[in-house]
Amino acid sequence: MGLDWGTMFHIEWNITFLLAMLNIVFINIILSGDNAVLIAMAVRGLPKDQRRKGVIFGTAAAVLLRIVLTFFVALLLDIPFLKLIGGVLILWIAINLLMEQDSEEKEAQTQTLAQAIKIILIADLTMSLDNVLAVAGAAGGNMFLLLFGLGVSIPIVILTSNLISTLMDKYPVIVLVGAAILGRVGGEMMMTDPFIEKWLHPGHFTEYAVQIVAMVGVVVIGKLWMKWKIAKAENEAQGDESAHKADRNPAGEPKVFNHRRQ
Repeated sequence: MGLDWGTMFHIEWNITFLLAMLNIVFINIILSGDNAVLIAMAVRGLPKDQRRKGVIFGTAAAVLLRIVLTFFVALLLDIPFLKLIGGVLILWIAINLLMEQDSEEKEAQTQTLAQAIKIILIADLTMSLDNVLAVAGAAGGNMFLLLFGLGVSIPIVILTSNLISTLMDKYPVIVLVGAAILGRVGGEMMMTDPFIEKWLHPGHFTEYAVQIVAMVGVVVIGKLWMKWKIAKAENEAQGDESAHKADRNPAGEPKVFNHRRQ
């Protein structure tokens, strides 16, 4: 990807330059939505006083990651299986985030700030490839426009993530919508992998069908898995309680076995 470092401080206030800036802003608004949903779901398990830190630190780390990816994105997108593995990883993360939100145990709903940032980085590593490529393409090799695009993405993601996280508290159904969106992203990434495109040559109908299956599958698997874990935990708790009662004498004394005298 040809980036001209000499254009870092080169600004031409003409129609072409302004349209490029406007395109980058719209690209960030459209493509940053998935990342905002991911961050909102990742930090929702944090205490409320740490959520803002999680959003800011997670976004900052993700932007730094995008800067690094910018210089390798053209090469990375041509590596077979990279987007396929990344898509599967996004699906796994979406299911786990949904399970955490559905858990009725407080311990399962809370996590550390470091854990939230780790989830954001791992998922954003794969989700940001297309975003970076789109912004870099709109920048046309101009380093200033590229850095402008990365800078614009920061407030967009922070504001959107905070808004979505707040709405998730008031309307839990948004968590399901967020998981479904991440499922769609994962399905789309898998179907646009170079190996899949070369092997299957999927058409638009196939791509959309896989995205729908991924959306529904993430929600269904997450819900069923969570119900299974809760049922398993309840059964284990009941088993432990029964075993404890069986080993204890009602009077609190050791058991005495009565033998019939002859």
